[in-house]
Amino acid sequence: MEIPMTADDLQPDRFRFRPGRSLADYPTRLEVDGAERRVTDSVALLQELQEILWADNRRAVLLVFQGMDTAGKDGTIKRVTSGVNPAGFQVFSFRQPSAEELDHNFLWRYWRRMPERGRIGIFNRSYYEPVVVERVHPEFVEASPLPHEAVGENFWAHRLEDIAAMERHLCRNGTTIVKFFLHLSREEQRQRLMARLQNRDKLWKFNPGDVRERQHWFAYQAAYEAALTHTDQDHAPWYVIPADDKWTMRAAVARVVTDSLASLDLRYPQLSPDGDTLAAEALKTLKSEVE
Repeated sequence: MEIPMTADDLQPDRFRFRPGRSLADYPTRLEVDGAERRVTDSVALLQELQEILWADNRRAVLLVFQGMDTAGKDGTIKRVTSGVNPAGFQVFSFRQPSAEELDHNFLWRYWRRMPERGRIGIFNRSYYEPVVVERVHPEFVEASPLPHEAVGENFWAHRLEDIAAMERHLCRNGTTIVKFFLHLSREEQRQRLMARLQNRDKLWKFNPGDVRERQHWFAYQAAYEAALTHTDQDHAPWYVIPADDKWTMRAAVARVVTDSLASLDLRYPQLSPDGDTLAAEALKTLKSEVE
C-alpha cells in the first residue's frame, strides 16, 4: 500500500498504532520530498535535546525498534543517532539468550540494560522478541526450563501483561518509552534479501534462517499485531513506520524521537546564588591572568 504525502505528513500522530486496527491497514511505503535533509535537521535538534536530557539528569528515554529481517533497524539507528554524544546514549542488540539468561525470567536480560537517568537507551530488538518469535515457534517455549504449570492457555496474555506492567513501572519512575515497528512489505523484503545475496560486501549479513522465516511471514504479522494491540499505551506508544522507502522511514523515526523529547520538561540545571557568585569570581580570576 502506498499513499501520497504532503509537507507535514511526518507528523507523529499519523504513525500511531490504534488498537483495533490491523497491521494490514497501515502503509508500508511512503515517500516525502527532502527526506534525507529532514533527517539531518532532526539529528541536529536531537543533539541539542540530548545534551539537555543529560544535564537535567531527571529522566531517561528508551527507544524500542522491532521489525522483520531487513526492515532497516540497524541503518535507522545509525542515521538517527549520528553526531549525538556517545556518552549520552547506549545501543543494545539482543540475540539468542544465553544459558544464564534462560535461567532467569524472560524480562531479566532486558531489565539489566534499561537506561539510567540522563541517557537515551536504544533496543535493537527487545523484550518483544519472546512474545513474537516464540509465539511463531512454540517449540522454543517447550524447550525452555519453565515449570509446566507456567505454560497454560493464558501464557501469551500473561507475558504481554508482564511487559505492560514493566513499561508502566518504568514510566512512573521517569523513563519515556517510544516504540517503533518498522513496517516492511513482503515483496520489499524479498528484493532486499536478493540484493544482499548478490553483493559480496553484504554477504556477511546473510543468514539462511532469514529465508526460512519468510515461510512464517503471516504468523509473524499476527504475533506483532497482538503484541502492539495489548501493549500500546499513551505512556508507551507504538508507531508503525512505513519501511519500504529507507529515507522516509528514517525521517519519520527521527521526527517522532525529537517530538517526544521536545515534549518533556527538560531544562538545564539552575545555578544557586552561590554558584553564580563563584562563576563570576572564577571568570574575574581568569581575565586577570597575564600570559
